Formats: sequence, C-alpha cells, structure tokens
Amino acid sequence: MKDIYVDSLNDRDKNVRLDALRKLMLLYETGALEKPITGRNVNNHIHTTYSFSPYSPTMAVFRSWQSGLATTGIMDHDSVAGAFEFATAGEILKMPVTVGFELRCSMTGTPFEGRRINNPDQDSVVYLAMHGIPQQSFSEAELFLAPFREKRNIRNWKMVDRLNNILRPYGLELDFTNDVLPLSEYSSGGSVTERHILYALAAKISQEEMPRHFLLGMFKSQLVENFYVDAVDELPHIRDFISLADKLGAIPAYAYLGDVGVSVTRDKRSQKFEDAYLDELMVYLKEIGVRAVTYMPTRNSDAQLSWVKKLCVANGLFQISGEDINSPLQRFICDKIELPEFEHLIDSAWALVGHEIACTNDLSAGMFSEQTVQRFPDLDERITHFAELAKDKFRIKRKV
Repeated sequence: MKDIYVDSLNDRDKNVRLDALRKLMLLYETGALEKPITGRNVNNHIHTTYSFSPYSPTMAVFRSWQSGLATTGIMDHDSVAGAFEFATAGEILKMPVTVGFELRCSMTGTPFEGRRINNPDQDSVVYLAMHGIPQQSFSEAELFLAPFREKRNIRNWKMVDRLNNILRPYGLELDFTNDVLPLSEYSSGGSVTERHILYALAAKISQEEMPRHFLLGMFKSQLVENFYVDAVDELPHIRDFISLADKLGAIPAYAYLGDVGVSVTRDKRSQKFEDAYLDELMVYLKEIGVRAVTYMPTRNSDAQLSWVKKLCVANGLFQISGEDINSPLQRFICDKIELPEFEHLIDSAWALVGHEIACTNDLSAGMFSEQTVQRFPDLDERITHFAELAKDKFRIKRKV
C-alpha cells in the first residue's frame, strides 16, 4: 500500500498527489509506518516538475521530510505554479516550508554589463532568487512571471531548431511539441528550460531513467553553447525584480555561483564567473536593494565560501542555503550545513519560515520592511527574532 501511495505522489493530477500524501501520512500517524527522524539540516532550493525536476511539489516535500530535513523550500525557474501545492504538502506533513522562484534578469545599464556574472551561457545576465513569498502574493507573482515564460518558449523553439541542425547528420531530431513540452508542466503554469530540451534528447538515446539524467548533465556542460540562443525579451531588469520583491513582501537574493573547477552538479564546465570582482558586485547589489545571498556549500571551495560569508557580513546581506536539487542523482541532505561554520544557514532557514508567517496577515511585518528594520536594526538580532517566531509555531526547542 505504501508503494502505491508513494508512486501517486508524482501523479499528473495534483489532487491525486495531495490525497495520496494524506493517506500516506495517516499510515505514519497510526504507527503502521515508522516516521523518519527529523534532523537540523535545511534546504531552501528544491526544484519541482514546474521547472525541471523528477519531483512534483508534493513528492519534493515528502522526499525532504523522508530525508530528515527540518525545513524545505521550493525554488522553480520562472514559476510559482507549484507553490500552493508545496505549501499544502508541508501542512499535511506538519513540515515548515518556504516559497520562492528563480529568474534570470538583465544587468544592462549597470557597471556589470558585458561581464559573465553567474549565468554560464550569457554575459550581462544574472540569476536572482526571490525567497520568502507570502501566500497572499502567489497570484501577483504568477501574473508577473507568465509573460516571461511565453517569451522564453519562443526562444526554446529557436534552440530546438538549432539543435536539430546538429543532430540530423546523426539521424536524430527533436519535435518541440511532441518531445519537449510533454516533459514539462507548461500548460499548468510551469516553465520549459534548456534541461527539458536536453532531457528530451537523452530520452531519444536512452530508454532507462538514470542514464538519461547522466546524459543530461553531460549535455548541459558540453552541448548547450552549440545551440544556445541569447535571452532578451524574457529578461526583466534587475531593478524591476527588486521592485517586485518589495511589492510582494518577499526577499530578493543573489545566487552566488563562483568560478567553477570541477562541477559537483555535473552540469557545468570549468569556467570563470564573478569571483574576480565579487567585492564590487556585493556592494552594488546592496545599494540597489538586494537583501540576501544564496549559495551552495557543496558547490564551492572553502576559500570561496569564506570570502562570500565575509562579504555578506560586511554588506549586511542575509545568507541563505541553496542546495540546488533537480535530479534523482542528488541527495536532499547537505552534510556541510551542520558544520559549525554554517550554523547560521540553519538559523536563516528558520528566519525565512518566520518571515512568511509574519507576512501572512501583514506584508509590512516582514524581515526587511521599514518598520521591522527600525525595530531590529541589527540583522543578526532580526534573524533570531524571526527564527524564534517560526520555532514557536512549530514547537521546536530553541538553542540553549
């Protein structure tokens, strides 16, 4: 019975998915199944089928809970269509969750125009994450994002055409409508990414699930540059992104990448990014209203992580854990986060949960509102306040 319910967590119908989770939780509540042990580990960057991932929002929360995460957060590309389901799944499992989305933005007209920042494929483009979106802002976020997904799909068509020019001599060809779109949740508000295109190609080559994901990582690191079409119309300006975050009561964050040597996610080639001018970039981001930096402890070297942490402290930027999960080859748990030097990322995750709770009835009660900053001008004190607010709600013991 358990396996039937677990399989249903990835059903095409979200109502079936949530109903299966309720039935599965009943088995845990009645003692028919043993509950997993919840640890201290956290992750605020879980992708779902609404961008690219083998996990529906319901399955993503269940896998997070099953892995022992204390909190988990959704972070899809260009979409919040899975956010309500993710939050509902969290309620069923009594698990604290956070909601956000990831979006590429233009840096034209800034001191960083023409530079390779944190986007492996294009200069003058920056990946930003919007964290801590309150539920009453989901609809407005979706209205903002929908036109950019449509424009991105126009570019996706062009990229499939370019890729087919490479593939035809080898007897391969992709059809965007029949091969790529069915892999996505585009009709339900999800996005279509380069990964969908490459996974469709992997599916043409391999009939087995795990080899497809291996091929996807290889293609992502070696093939994209050969068919990539520059994004233009689908890129809001970074200042528009920050204005939207303020309007939604959310927290705009810069996604630190750092120079890549060996890619732990297996989908990036060796490449230089923002490290050479990171101090200058952090100052600028703070000046224009970016509130936080999100990063992956497993992706970067100790030297990179130490430098990022120092710059965040120097510029008063909130630090958020962001272990990018979008493949069955990855673990939900990041062991590094439980090391003493990353203790603050656990506190930050709880503070994000507290921020969303506080904003539920009043957007001006969030972590970075004017009234909150006046009340708690010290960022560390503010983080402690919001983390305790969240732990009080979920009855989590505070640190002694």
